[in-house]
Amino acid sequence: MQYALVDGSRKEAFPYGRGTCQTCGSATVAKCGPRVMHHWAHASRRDCDPWWENETPWHRAWKNLFPEACREISHLAPDGEIHRSDIKTPTGIVIEVQHSAMTDAERLSREAFYGNLVWVVDGSGFRKNFSIEHELPAPKSVIAQDLIWLPAGPKQHGSNRGIFLRLSECRKHDPTLTKATARGGLMNFLRDHEAEVLASYEGHHQYVWVRPHRTWLDATCPVYIDFGDDWLVRLETYDETGLRCLIRVSKRKFLHDVMVETDADAIGTRFYPIP
Repeated sequence: MQYALVDGSRKEAFPYGRGTCQTCGSATVAKCGPRVMHHWAHASRRDCDPWWENETPWHRAWKNLFPEACREISHLAPDGEIHRSDIKTPTGIVIEVQHSAMTDAERLSREAFYGNLVWVVDGSGFRKNFSIEHELPAPKSVIAQDLIWLPAGPKQHGSNRGIFLRLSECRKHDPTLTKATARGGLMNFLRDHEAEVLASYEGHHQYVWVRPHRTWLDATCPVYIDFGDDWLVRLETYDETGLRCLIRVSKRKFLHDVMVETDADAIGTRFYPIP
């Protein structure tokens, strides 16, 4: 824990410190060794929140991007279940910063408990298995309604550069076809239509993730991956074909939006200037 109650006030760990857990009220002791990130631990038992993980420098750095009043906020459910979120913004968005592996069961439990939740996932451990591929037009654009993209994949050099069918051409043979049911047709290459496609580009790309962490692909709340760049990768489903895609969102935009938006799904969707 980054904070404990000392004389009734939230304090960060300090050498030889003693405090009280703000979640369960148990005694805590400060851990401030020369090779240990300063933190609080329960004096006589394991952490009272089973969802809590040991913090890494990456984890702590993310929490420190937010005002102190937003960090480590306890949530009490009507049935008495209590958990401590990493970050909760003044507008009610909960941000869980996740470094370690997670089971589907725990992810679903957290999503159900918090509701208005955003995941920020440490991507440093699988960066070499993740590649960002060709651009896509904005999903709601006019041109996107007509294009059926072949999925990118490992060693799929053609589709990774951009190959699509046109729904309008497929419907010449069967007017009832949809993007999800169309099969066959003339293949078009992005390189031959780049100007047309990029005119509606808003940051969406196909991607390839070798040996993906499946629980993040199935998440019901927005998932942002941090690869250590100035932008985050938000995982999305592009259209009714189920095509997986991502959109790059600048960290500055993300940090701004979570403090002003009330709905986690609205982050990065409005184009207004950042002060």
